[in-house]
Amino acid sequence: MFTLAHLDTPPPESMESQLLQMVVDYLSDVSPVSLPPSNPLYQLYQYVVGFEVHRYLDSMDGAQSGKPALIMALDADDPARLLGFALYLPYVDDPDACALLYLAVQASHRRQGIGRAMVEAMLARYPHGEVACVASKVPYFQSLGFQPLAARGPQVVMNTRSQASSGLVAVQDLEPIFKSDEVRQIHSYLVKQHGAQAMSDAEKSRDQLLDELAQQAIHLTQTSSTANRLH
Repeated sequence: MFTLAHLDTPPPESMESQLLQMVVDYLSDVSPVSLPPSNPLYQLYQYVVGFEVHRYLDSMDGAQSGKPALIMALDADDPARLLGFALYLPYVDDPDACALLYLAVQASHRRQGIGRAMVEAMLARYPHGEVACVASKVPYFQSLGFQPLAARGPQVVMNTRSQASSGLVAVQDLEPIFKSDEVRQIHSYLVKQHGAQAMSDAEKSRDQLLDELAQQAIHLTQTSSTANRLH
């Protein structure tokens, strides 16, 4: 059993550390890049995505419109234990709309309705929901009431309505993170550990994966569009 907590301010430190650990543990599930752990770049993306989520959580501490909100699923028998989370952004100028950024559930507690409950709690506040996911995750979000709208890079943009909101969301800019000294240091460490050729191959493998995901996203949205026209 689990309970849900809906936060508009940063979570307690103990919860944040568990949440960030989930981001690291389930990077392939939550990241739009979906790198496998076997890719040497995996550690670098663990840092980048983890730091991005950390910045979102930090930005919850303010009064600005469009700041992130967080839903946590807690163990009913041990409320100090995090079972899952949904991090989302309300639209700045559309009171009905939000964008789901990250959704994760502990592997030991999946298929128990936790993800569905968190998404439903989000949509109870903001019924015009959007999410971007890789093509393999589309059936899951379709079961939650989302429909494919368009391809965006390696992801499929899905929405609870037949069109996207015209509002704005305050997404994090990842470029400063990728250009940070910490990322350079991690990359240098990985080059020393694996060798320049292996890192070059890892980048090619990542780019090939992104191309494949982009093709899957385009194919899925085209197929979905055709199916909708036939009905």
